[in-house]
Amino acid sequence: MARIHPDAIGICARLRERGRHGWIVGGCVRDLLLGKKVNDWDVATDARPDEVMRMFPRVVPTGIDHGTVSVIIHGVPYEVTTLRGETTYSDGRRPDSVVFVDDISADLARRDFTVNAIAIEPLVPEFIDPWEGRKDLDARVLRAVGDPVERFSEDGLRVLRAARFAATLECNIEPATLAAIAPTLATYRKVSAERVRDEWVKTMKARKPSIAFEVMLDTGILGVTLPEMIDAVGCEQNRHHAFDVWKHSMACLDACEGDPPLRIAALLHDVGKPRTRQRSEKTGDFTFYDHENVGAEMAGPILERLRFSNEERERIVTLVQNHLVCYSDDWSDAAVRRWVRRVTRERVQDLYALNRADVLGKGRNVTPDLEALEKLKTRVAGVLAAKDALSVRELRVDGNDVMRELGIKPSRRVGEVLEVLLERVVEEPTLNDRETLLAMIRSYDGSKG
Repeated sequence: MARIHPDAIGICARLRERGRHGWIVGGCVRDLLLGKKVNDWDVATDARPDEVMRMFPRVVPTGIDHGTVSVIIHGVPYEVTTLRGETTYSDGRRPDSVVFVDDISADLARRDFTVNAIAIEPLVPEFIDPWEGRKDLDARVLRAVGDPVERFSEDGLRVLRAARFAATLECNIEPATLAAIAPTLATYRKVSAERVRDEWVKTMKARKPSIAFEVMLDTGILGVTLPEMIDAVGCEQNRHHAFDVWKHSMACLDACEGDPPLRIAALLHDVGKPRTRQRSEKTGDFTFYDHENVGAEMAGPILERLRFSNEERERIVTLVQNHLVCYSDDWSDAAVRRWVRRVTRERVQDLYALNRADVLGKGRNVTPDLEALEKLKTRVAGVLAAKDALSVRELRVDGNDVMRELGIKPSRRVGEVLEVLLERVVEEPTLNDRETLLAMIRSYDGSKG
């Protein structure tokens, strides 16, 4: 009780002053019981939305049609929602109508899982736990409230939330709840791509996101959302790997330390392998030539389908395309510069993390590759410290210089000339001198006639 935010308690106190009740509800109660940090506090009340609007000086009607308003205290929004019971879900996404009720137990009965159907009345204080969510939380069991088929048929996203909670809470899904997922996938198919994406992002914050994706695979969720990954299951790899492509991808995902887009890149990094697998006639082993480029081509449409932003798509696709780092001691300094140029300075740290996870995900013979990665880091650090030109914008000339020296107008040729100059400079950094580059531009013009 001492860890409940004073402002959340203050909202409940104001409601009590006006003859109403307030309860702390939802995920914040679950996280409070788990000893986790709580960022968002939600309040349920038997006051109607118009009453709440009159009780507080700053209120925003964020979801007033469904009984929710946001009370702003010290600049922080607190969702305050009127107790409600819900009718049918014709679209599998939201209730057809909302019926306000006065009983907190009736409100908790409409929630998805028992661990999310716990309320605290802080002024008493008292726990309201009609579905024994605390018991399930202690046992690390995820159980639907009431009939799981009914719960999942109401809101299709709940099956994906089950997979997500299995990972974030590191718990087992109760057998009847797990068995209800496959029969209700028709409702899941109605869920918007944006809501699916948001659940993926939350899943990627788990210690082991693979738990969720294994649930998705076993229940059929993955076949709906990411059918491109199904071929990875049982796709045998070469002798350097202990796992098939699916198990390797899951191990890589868990080992990848970073933000959600980076971990999504880890999930998808080998999505192109099943389509490129061939058996070598010489060695009898499997090869996956060009799988990184095929995977990048596949990743783009997947991410677009799931409504990731342009910036996120660009980042993830770039990582998938460049995840295969084959460093060796015979790389010249120019080769190191070319690698950094290709992957860009901005993606170097991402690729270190992804490559490390990729190596650990092999499950065998990882030490030589990890040592090679450390050597590459040292070489790249030297290149970056030298501040050599690794992109067109770092050249001592620009497009205006090219157009003036060649007497041409803006065109594709301007970019081609700058790329040629950059290739020369990457090979020999001392060439990045303005007068030298201007002379090279004039020479390029002569060579082209």
